[in-house]
Amino acid sequence: MNNIVQATDMDVMTLALVLGLVFVTSLLFAPLGLGGGLLFVPILHYVAGWEIDGALIMVSLTLTTVVSYGSGLAHRKQGHWSTEVRNSALWGAIPGVMIGVLIVSLLGDKMELAFKVVSIMMILWAIQKTWNKIKADAVSAVEVTGEQGIKQAPLIIGSGIGGILSAVLGIGSGIINIPLLRQYTDLKTRTAIGTSFGIMMVVVPFAVIIHSFALSAGQLAFLSDENILLFGPSAIITTFIGAQIGAKVGLKYLPTKVVMSVFFGLLIIVLIRYILDLISNVNLL
Repeated sequence: MNNIVQATDMDVMTLALVLGLVFVTSLLFAPLGLGGGLLFVPILHYVAGWEIDGALIMVSLTLTTVVSYGSGLAHRKQGHWSTEVRNSALWGAIPGVMIGVLIVSLLGDKMELAFKVVSIMMILWAIQKTWNKIKADAVSAVEVTGEQGIKQAPLIIGSGIGGILSAVLGIGSGIINIPLLRQYTDLKTRTAIGTSFGIMMVVVPFAVIIHSFALSAGQLAFLSDENILLFGPSAIITTFIGAQIGAKVGLKYLPTKVVMSVFFGLLIIVLIRYILDLISNVNLL
């Protein structure tokens, strides 16, 4: 019931701050092929004051769905999309989502602690990949494609892991999908990004639906609160606008290095906060 009290107490300034951060997140993540969940969750948790549970994960996935469609459709229109690769990846991602929702349900009250531990590992992975990308861009402007053709087995296994993480962490798993597509297919970067969104456009809404059947009575009551019902449409509209601008304008006018550097910095901030929370929890034991 704490979530309901926190939702009711969200004032206008807090709401404006949350929506502003959601906008910036969708703006930054759209050009990178990411859904935004890595930042949506800490925004809702630390700024809005929500508990990390199935309800928060479901809202994060809903916003991630908006980003994936807002940017994914733009990439598809520009031809940066592979239906064949996306369909292959879905064979792993969809079962992975069902496993992830089951994990969230089984964790129950231990969800927040487990979430932050897994998120720290996920963010460290993201930081490593982002840093490697920044260094690679600084050294060479020549793009090297991945393996020729599609390596089905590793692609399906990798996307299955991405599906699990999507359902558990409330993310689109683009940080998993893009390196996976680059390594086990012959897609170039822009097409890998577009195809990553194509995977998310199926997997993330599916995760939202499955999570909705697994919510507790308290979580359903939280999502039914009138303030959440008002926040939802505002956040969705804000996210969609940010994703559209990021996909159409960001790709043309925002240098990739600048976007990735900001993304890199935000991840470090979230990482430090999660680590401090874990240290605090250990000291309380």
